[in-house]
Amino acid sequence: MSTRKREESNVRKLTKLGNHSIGLTLPIEIIRAFGWKEKQKVVVKKIKGGIIIRDFYSRK
Repeated sequence: MSTRKREESNVRKLTKLGNHSIGLTLPIEIIRAFGWKEKQKVVVKKIKGGIIIRDFYSRK
């Protein structure tokens, strides 16, 4: 089995969770870097060309 390059390991697929939801897994290294925990609230904001995911309680 070949080893993935670092850049390729951050390529993710969207997964259908129900009739009206899609899920996305994030690399654990990113979650740990932000200090986020399971079931933590986050805000998802649509921007031109992508999305922003930030902590719900962030004041930015």
